Amino acid sequence: MAESRFDLKGKVALVTGGAGILGRRFCRGLAGHGASVAIVDIDRTGAERLAGEIARETGAATLPVACDLREPAQVKAMTETVLAKFGRIDVLHNNAAGKSDNPAAFFARFEDYGLEQWRAIMALDLDTMFLVAQAVGRHMVARGGGGTVIQTASIYGVLAPDPRIYAGSEYEGRAINTPAVYAVAKAGVIGLTRYLAAYWAPHGIRVNALSPGGVESGQNETFRKLYSARVPMGRMAEADEMVGALVWLASDASSYVTGQNIVVDGGLTAW
Repeated sequence: MAESRFDLKGKVALVTGGAGILGRRFCRGLAGHGASVAIVDIDRTGAERLAGEIARETGAATLPVACDLREPAQVKAMTETVLAKFGRIDVLHNNAAGKSDNPAAFFARFEDYGLEQWRAIMALDLDTMFLVAQAVGRHMVARGGGGTVIQTASIYGVLAPDPRIYAGSEYEGRAINTPAVYAVAKAGVIGLTRYLAAYWAPHGIRVNALSPGGVESGQNETFRKLYSARVPMGRMAEADEMVGALVWLASDASSYVTGQNIVVDGGLTAW
């Protein structure tokens, strides 16, 4: 009985940023529990490759869709493409985010941060959440029968990054930090989540955020050690460790959960 509540058979899930580091795990997790999955990403090749792999591995129906989520017309067309294929959308995982094609500008000191770069990251990390939630939510409301929306936020939408962990830290060979624009955008995702949870509750649509802690994905040893020392569990997360929380939020196992920010961080925010 309990296991059946995690069953997503007959459900259609749309995942933005589906070909990314976490996105491809999320798509596999949803498909593995029975959902048909629309894999939306700006990387057409990555989305198509992943769709084929998931279809072969799980037998699930998949649909790769290339989309620049910053463009309202493309978001509208993407939503219509998914509906034309599957006829409905039951689960939206609003997961896409981005950094920058200009790392020097993205990692600049706060005092030197450019407004153009700030607006570019806000467009990637927050405007896209608004546009996709609006397009898919309109369908869910019109169709009736409810639905569930999960939006990927971050621990840095909840607490400030500790600058001490960035001394000597690198990602794929480049010195890194967490800029204010990222933290502000992710706090905005959590705020949007709570607003929509209250707004759409009368329609049976649940809206929650999922906030990962630090995921090991190419950081140097210095960063991994300094970050892990801040975490009660003493390590960074593996990407697959985010999937269980997503499946729970997507399924009827969380049928009375809405407006929440589910933090998966090894205990970092506990102290």
